[in-house]
Amino acid sequence: MSHEEPGTAAPPARRRRLVDLAPLKESPAFARLWIGGAVAGIGAQMTVVAVGLQIYEITSSTFAVGLVGGIALLPMIVAGLWGGVLADVFDRRRLLIASSLVAWSSTLALVALAAWDVARHADGGHAPVWPFYVVTTLNAVASTISSATRGSVVGRILAPHLVSRATALNGIAFGATLTLGPALAGVMASSVGLAWTFAIDAILFTAGFLGVWTLPALPRLGRQVEAGWGMLREGAGFLRRSPNIRMSFIVDVVAMTFGRPYVLFPALGATVVGGGSLTVGALTAAGAVGTILVSLFSGPVAHVHRHGVAIARAITTFGAFAVMFGVVVLVMEGVDHTAAPGWEGIFWPAMILLAVAMAGLGASDEVSAIFRQTMIIQASPDEMRGRLQGIFVVVVTGGPRVGDMYAGILATAVGLWCPPLLGGLAIIGLIAVLTRVRRARTGETFRQYDDRHPVP
Repeated sequence: MSHEEPGTAAPPARRRRLVDLAPLKESPAFARLWIGGAVAGIGAQMTVVAVGLQIYEITSSTFAVGLVGGIALLPMIVAGLWGGVLADVFDRRRLLIASSLVAWSSTLALVALAAWDVARHADGGHAPVWPFYVVTTLNAVASTISSATRGSVVGRILAPHLVSRATALNGIAFGATLTLGPALAGVMASSVGLAWTFAIDAILFTAGFLGVWTLPALPRLGRQVEAGWGMLREGAGFLRRSPNIRMSFIVDVVAMTFGRPYVLFPALGATVVGGGSLTVGALTAAGAVGTILVSLFSGPVAHVHRHGVAIARAITTFGAFAVMFGVVVLVMEGVDHTAAPGWEGIFWPAMILLAVAMAGLGASDEVSAIFRQTMIIQASPDEMRGRLQGIFVVVVTGGPRVGDMYAGILATAVGLWCPPLLGGLAIIGLIAVLTRVRRARTGETFRQYDDRHPVP
């Protein structure tokens, strides 16, 4: 296991443009976790897309698709907070194994539910939608605990100076899952059906499980404590005293609440752009292309020290691309096009512009994510990282679910163009204000954060 004590000087970093593979070379444990997570993530993203398609097929309602996130939100918040506590108390490897098995079981349940819907559809009906909400909520809870624990592991199996580079590598894995997973989901859903799409996720899960299983033991450092409200209060107290980490959460909530158009994709594919499930997969994959490109050319991140400025600029750019997405959809309302399933039913000029907007959203979000995650790991002690990662996971997974509800409600009440257009403008304005607010005690702003002197 490669590990360097906090405070140890990092070796001089060579100027480079492409992603730095040093974390994979110096920590075999991180390499196995990274590879396994990338493979399993492809299946997980297939399921995310397939669930939306399944519920839209049953209900023909964008609002019903958005409810997947809304119903799971409160359980996910609880799971993130308590999962972080558990990660700071128990052996993190064992916790990852347990939560991964629960997530796997819920995926197998989705396979059974999709097969049930196929059987009901043959008789002219559909399976009820509520079991899908129950199972996806269980999956979200288990995945939230796994993600919180996985994030707190990185600081234990890597030297501090490799953290930002490891975060960039995680962006490549995440981008690959978002590229391949949705594209495969779209193709498989239209060819062999949703039940088989869920089944592939269950199969690919084994790679991620092997990466977790081969981790070294990761017990709590320092004195032993018990999980309870005291641990939550201690974490909340640390966050109150950590304005930079707190602001990194706030600005991401703003971006994820107002700038995610994913819940609109089934309706765009069915009624506006055309293409059906193929459009859903293609647009989701386009966002991942932006993520991958940023990660592939992430060599300079080791030389960026003003992380607050980098985050603020990245999220502002994110808002601008959300506005672009909304404008394209708004213009499409005046275009004479009859949407139809399949490649021939797609209005390609709109598809290309929407894909460019999605690539921009993915790229700018990845820049923000690299520096936000690095800030959390570098500026907090190990015994606090589980709880902070729990909050981080609540933000990065709960925020999009609030965004799904926001987009679903506004799209139903006004139009599909409204959520991204209005939300993008809100992001640009809020980020400009929030990141320039001066603290009463120090007079500093979030934009002044410098990773050479990490202050939480």
